[in-house]
Amino acid sequence: MIKFDSPLAAFLHWEKKTPDNIFLRQHIDGKLKIYTYKESGDQARRIATDISTYNFPPQSKIALLSKNCAHWMLADLAIMMSGHVSIPIYPTLKAETIKYVLEHSEAKAIILGKLEDYESQKSAIVGIPKISVAMYGVNDGTTWEDLLKQNNPLQSLPKLEPKNLITIIYTSGTTGKPKGVMHTVASFTNASNQFLENLKLPEHPKFFSYLPLSHIAERIGIEMGGIYRGASITFSESLPTFASNLEATQPDLFFAVPRIWAKFQEKILQGMPQKKLNLLLGLPIINSIVKKKIKKKLGLTKAALIYSGAAPIASSLMRWYKKLDIIILQGYGMTEDCILSHSNTPEDNKIGTVGKTTNGAKAKLGPDGEICILNDCLMTGYYKNPEATAEAFDSEGYLRTGDIGEFDFDGFLTITGRAKDQFKTDKGKYIAPAPIELELSKNTDIEQICLVGMGIPQPILLVVLSEEGKKKSKEAVSECLIKAIKDINPSLEKHEKIEKAVIMKNDWTVENGLMTPTLKIKRSQVEKIHMPMYKTWFDAKERVIFL
Repeated sequence: MIKFDSPLAAFLHWEKKTPDNIFLRQHIDGKLKIYTYKESGDQARRIATDISTYNFPPQSKIALLSKNCAHWMLADLAIMMSGHVSIPIYPTLKAETIKYVLEHSEAKAIILGKLEDYESQKSAIVGIPKISVAMYGVNDGTTWEDLLKQNNPLQSLPKLEPKNLITIIYTSGTTGKPKGVMHTVASFTNASNQFLENLKLPEHPKFFSYLPLSHIAERIGIEMGGIYRGASITFSESLPTFASNLEATQPDLFFAVPRIWAKFQEKILQGMPQKKLNLLLGLPIINSIVKKKIKKKLGLTKAALIYSGAAPIASSLMRWYKKLDIIILQGYGMTEDCILSHSNTPEDNKIGTVGKTTNGAKAKLGPDGEICILNDCLMTGYYKNPEATAEAFDSEGYLRTGDIGEFDFDGFLTITGRAKDQFKTDKGKYIAPAPIELELSKNTDIEQICLVGMGIPQPILLVVLSEEGKKKSKEAVSECLIKAIKDINPSLEKHEKIEKAVIMKNDWTVENGLMTPTLKIKRSQVEKIHMPMYKTWFDAKERVIFL
């Protein structure tokens, strides 16, 4: 495997060696638009020429607001080619947060790509040049298409030095304002080279990009992995076409978050109920045909590596997929450590854990069980926040993750919770909700779950029903949840025993601010909204309350 010293060096290598190979595949308006390495390099250089005309100081910040699309990666290349630092912004953020990120990062310009509701966001962007991609329906400032006509490709490209800042990633944050995580060229290079060295992928793999590129996992695993390995990367057109676009791509690697695995399972069982599936899987020859059909429909026929991350996934769900010959490897990492931390592998996979330390990373547990990580691609710190930076590292330079975990005898790590998620009931005893929530999440009537209990004697469950759960009568749902509570309570400490469940009226979504863009529940926001009602719900006579 060729090792490169920067993402730009990797791209330039493939552009020269395989100019006619497909780099980006964009589904749009029911058609597939193709960008070769040569065409991609030409477009990125022309946009870099325009950025250079502003004479920004070297390493200025250029923001990028867009959903995943071909132009996200072209824009990122253009920012590198012009010698500047990318500031990716989640496309679902509201104007207030976008304004904060732009001001805090001191962004000099912004590139606007594929967006669902730009009209509600545009008020945040004031006083800086804007480049918008008209192809996706955003036309503000100068269009990408016009700049391609007006500019020649930039001839003199900078050499990206290892110590150069390459990006500031503002964490989506389950609490408070987002913090700007600073990563250097060396961070991305070390992470990418080490991941690819240990992954069994062909030289020009096929990738499918749909999780936010503003998030470190997609940025390193798909964008950087793709650039360093000379991949072709496909982008879905929309949520309704996601399944068909993925099926048509059949990528060599696939990464999803637990909620997506649960959604896939739900869709499979809608077409083939569990009883029928069990019957077919028990029949010789037929079981092989059924497995192949399901894998093809999911787009996983050729996926040699299938991962889950960003949040804990239920062991029962992983075992369910294993019966279909879909082996999900759970991993663990965060923005601050460039996701180089822990992972299961095809050869060494223990369900229920996030695997062993990987790719030269080191790990230890702090006095309170906090997981601490050391590798050669840690962040340099939080932008303009020396206090938070100092708190993030211990005296030996290890990153303090804030997650609580434990190692087993074989060195596999299990995440047991997050320190900040722990809460006290009015009995004064702490409860770590994550393990309890994970156990309950195997219930197919439950889509989202949050165990809470501040200010009341015993904890209660806040539940968003799955599509299957919503189809049932209130009586059937109540019976199912009461049984789930009765089943789990004997295994819990006295102060942890669950009193009742409250069924939410509305889903928790990214749009209503109750989930992060990576589909993790914003516990603090859920609590902020519902905490005033805890006592009333606790005192009610019903075991299951429907709002």
